[in-house]
Order: sequence, then structure tokens, then C-alpha cells
Amino acid sequence: MAFLRRFAANLSAVNRTAAITRTFCAPASYDTAYFDDLVKKNKVVVFMKGVPDAPRCGFSSAVCKILNMHGVDKFESHDVLEDDRIREGMKEYTSWPTFPQVYFDGEFLGGCDILLEMHQKGDLVEELEKIGIRSALLDEKE
Repeated sequence: MAFLRRFAANLSAVNRTAAITRTFCAPASYDTAYFDDLVKKNKVVVFMKGVPDAPRCGFSSAVCKILNMHGVDKFESHDVLEDDRIREGMKEYTSWPTFPQVYFDGEFLGGCDILLEMHQKGDLVEELEKIGIRSALLDEKE
């Protein structure tokens, strides 16, 4: 506790307020309609750390690579590291604590582990087909 007191004493008033707000004050509630709109903006929406061209974690990178293997290179993405409201709100919205989070046609599909498993089993081809996207892997087989 003494460390926290010394640390807080060294922060300027503005930085102290920002640090305390960020650390201890999660937003009270989230507008479900706002998040409903976000997940339905595109056939494929990914909430990830970083952006598709520059993922900032291995799991986000893996999701982008899997989608790209299937020819899904244009999808809606949201960098959760840039927006605390989206990061915390999506955790509450889905009751899923980690990122990335992948949505197909507004429905939560899962995270990296689920997407990878679906890819390995061939189920991802079928899920993409359900939302009107032909997997590029089908073209390789022909």
C-alpha cells in the first residue's frame, strides 16, 4: 500500500485522475444497441488487439491469418487497445473475457481457439458459406 501512496504522490493531478479512473472506475453500463450495431456492421467483425495489418498479439494475428487463408481479407475490425469502452463493453456484451472475438452475421463465433478448431475440422468453410462467403480453400481443392 505504501508503494501505491508514493506512486500516486508522484503523479500530477491530471495524471492521477486519469490513472485512478482507468484503474478503478469501469463504466457503469453499456448500451446494448450500440454493441448490437457494431457486431452487425459487416458479415465478419473482429474485436482484436491491434489492426489486421498490424496485430498486437499472437492470437489476433492468428485470427487474421486464418481468415486470410479462407480469402476473408476485408472484414470490420476494432482495436480494443485503443478504446477502453469497447474493450470493457464487449467483455460484458458477450460474457467472454478475452480477445480476439469473432462475429459472423452479428453472431458471436468465439475467439482464436474456436476459430482455429473450426478451421482444422473444416467447419469454418461451412460457417462462411452460411453467411454467403466462399472460402478460398475450396478453390485450391478444385
